[in-house]
Amino acid sequence: QVQLVESGGGLVQPGGSLRLTCAASGRTSSSGVMVWFRQAPGKEREFVAAITWGAGITNYADFLKGRFTISRDNTKNTSSLQMNSLKPEDTAIYYCAAGPTVNRLNYWGQGTQVTVSS
Repeated sequence: QVQLVESGGGLVQPGGSLRLTCAASGRTSSSGVMVWFRQAPGKEREFVAAITWGAGITNYADFLKGRFTISRDNTKNTSSLQMNSLKPEDTAIYYCAAGPTVNRLNYWGQGTQVTVSS
């Protein structure tokens, strides 16, 4: 059973940066994907970024425009989301999810709150 735990959320001023990390315990496969989503108050959950565990192929939501970077460390079974130039509209709960493909995400973290405010 894989368990995902996010960390790194918090309060940051507009224009600031945060780095979120998702730790995957119990992971035994070297394949599959890690995906980050977010959900703002009153809005639907939306895709942020994804990365394959093996080749490290990445995919990003168009609205990010290069501000976020997803990475993974297979030796530590972690994925990180580096978020730069944060805006108030980035305020949301950020979740990581993992599975064989982006359409089969079997495991979800509990989420970490990111608040961008002055």
